Amino acid sequence: MNSKMKKRIGIVEDNRDLREAMAMMIQFTQQYELAGTFENAETAIEMVPSLEIDAVLMDVNLPGYSGYECVSILKTKKPQLLFLMCTSYEDDDIIFKSLKAGASGYILKTEGPTKIIDALNDLFDGGSPMSSSIARKVVASFSKFETISESVMSLTPRENEILELLATGKMNKEVADNLQISAGTVRKHIQHIYEKLQVNTRVEAVNVYLKR
Repeated sequence: MNSKMKKRIGIVEDNRDLREAMAMMIQFTQQYELAGTFENAETAIEMVPSLEIDAVLMDVNLPGYSGYECVSILKTKKPQLLFLMCTSYEDDDIIFKSLKAGASGYILKTEGPTKIIDALNDLFDGGSPMSSSIARKVVASFSKFETISESVMSLTPRENEILELLATGKMNKEVADNLQISAGTVRKHIQHIYEKLQVNTRVEAVNVYLKR
């Protein structure tokens, strides 16, 4: 492949041995060439915008700014730049923060060089490559979100009104006064809300409602 046709890849990884191994992995391919390696997010944020670069292999657990924070900042500077999170972490919160920040894929380092290169190929073909364990977490999250949305939709208009007031921190008596109903009626509505949302506390009910 002509050098001009090769996609240029950057690597952000704080572990020197891993960084060097990943750099060699890129250099051994026919379709990619190394655009640069960076030991932390701060250096990448400073250098990447001025480079000709098509995609970045991004570690998550970095000193200083995290990988997903780095993605978020670089996306504002270079919106067309593609990011593939390449990490050891399967934490749900980190996965979704990374995807929300603008990463197009999430692969585990343990998958090995062949899988990582395959993921890059998929990335440039318009895909969103993910390790199978990560993909299952994403699907499970969407299924859970759909269930929550359906349960919230089952609430009556009055139950919605009560939840809106509870979300502002109002107590039962204040809710009752606001809606001009008895405190006992408010308690009955709250019990029905708990049953529909499958929660046990006011805080849980409000959290589910606000995430709808």
